[in-house]
Amino acid sequence: MTDASAPPRERGLSNLAQRTLFAIVAIPVVLGAVWLGDWALASILAIASALAAWEFYRIAEKLGTRPMARAGIAIAAAVPLAIHARYLGLPVDAVVSTSVGAVLVIALFSGAIFVRGVSGRPLESVSLTVFGILYTGVLLSFAYVLRYHPYAIGQAAGTALLMLTLLLVWISDTGAYVVGRTMGRRKLIPSVSPGKTVAGAVGALVVSAGASWALVRFVLVPQAQLGLRPVHAILFGIAVSTAVQLGDLAESLMKREAGVKDSSHIIPGHGGVLDRIDGMLFALPVAYWLLNVWLIPAPR
Repeated sequence: MTDASAPPRERGLSNLAQRTLFAIVAIPVVLGAVWLGDWALASILAIASALAAWEFYRIAEKLGTRPMARAGIAIAAAVPLAIHARYLGLPVDAVVSTSVGAVLVIALFSGAIFVRGVSGRPLESVSLTVFGILYTGVLLSFAYVLRYHPYAIGQAAGTALLMLTLLLVWISDTGAYVVGRTMGRRKLIPSVSPGKTVAGAVGALVVSAGASWALVRFVLVPQAQLGLRPVHAILFGIAVSTAVQLGDLAESLMKREAGVKDSSHIIPGHGGVLDRIDGMLFALPVAYWLLNVWLIPAPR
């Protein structure tokens, strides 16, 4: 905990030190999981999904609701593991997955009948529980699906495809921050996120468009033998950046409604897991869908 009596400069340095130490540890772990894929990626996604779901349900409880948090956290963590099982060749096809999802919803409603009753607002409880699973475990699992995209043959190709999206998420956030701090005057949506500016949003789109073209040309093509047409590469960067910013605003909206600043304080100097991956949650499925449509073999 930062000493509130310390001078602002010391508090700032302490926060910067926390962020730096966390990055030194976290970045190699994430990069290693992306490169190894398989159980390593599934495990880190399961942990992140569980923590994100826990934070989501905490935010929901601040509003006076009572989601079935334990069940939701467990199911959210199980989603990446179930997708991993599917890619291992186990019988977890679309029909089975849909059936299991339906059974889980029935089980949640059944539990609400006996555990919550009418006074426990069961419809609200189950709805929030299911939404929390979709918002965290399901959306985050698109990272695994991108890593093992059917067009990506080999470890390097799968890594490059997932890293393309992850790098664009980071570039969009960085571009929005830098441009917003240097040129931002007009607020984007001050009632939702007071710190975001129109200039920052536009800057993020422009920087992401250029970065997407460069990453496709100089990373995806040589590493994965896959590519996008130049116009599609630019549009891909714009679409991912738009999704990142919408995901950030969506989480800000939830926190604003609940009256909390951070989703939690689990990450030193950063807040919560949702605070770090909110944009990524929206960007991953958008990236997967667009790559399905636009991805082509690289010209030789």
